[in-house]
Amino acid sequence: MRLVRFSQPSFQTVNDPFDAFTQEIDRLFALPNYSAARHQGNSAFRAPAVDVHEDKTNVYVTAELPGLTKDAIDIAFDDRVLTISGERKLEVPAQDSAVARRERFHGRFERQLAIDRNVDRDQIKAVYKDGVLTVTLPKQEEAKPRQIEVSFN
Repeated sequence: MRLVRFSQPSFQTVNDPFDAFTQEIDRLFALPNYSAARHQGNSAFRAPAVDVHEDKTNVYVTAELPGLTKDAIDIAFDDRVLTISGERKLEVPAQDSAVARRERFHGRFERQLAIDRNVDRDQIKAVYKDGVLTVTLPKQEEAKPRQIEVSFN
């Protein structure tokens, strides 16, 4: 492995548009502390991780939201879009201590998920336990699979 000193590329007039594009991509990934930017408040990385699965009667959305209170979480369902949002408060250390490193994000977050099933909006339930939010979205009757009996003549 060879170490190369970082130098900011200069923008030049380039005849080939694809060459300009690749230069811009190279510049983006050559930024110092690129990997650390993920942990320092970049809004693209604030959305909580989610799992979505379904059975015959419900769609389940499970989201990781560690360290939040029930009042810090907002859930909305509108036009087949489930929105999980909230705010994580900045924990201020004691006055006689100093922050050596801060990687956990703070501030507002939001995650929107398109639900491609007809959902009974009045029966949606949410449970928050041990830092995990589970939203249960019951399917409407017409969306549930129906067993059709075959008759013989």
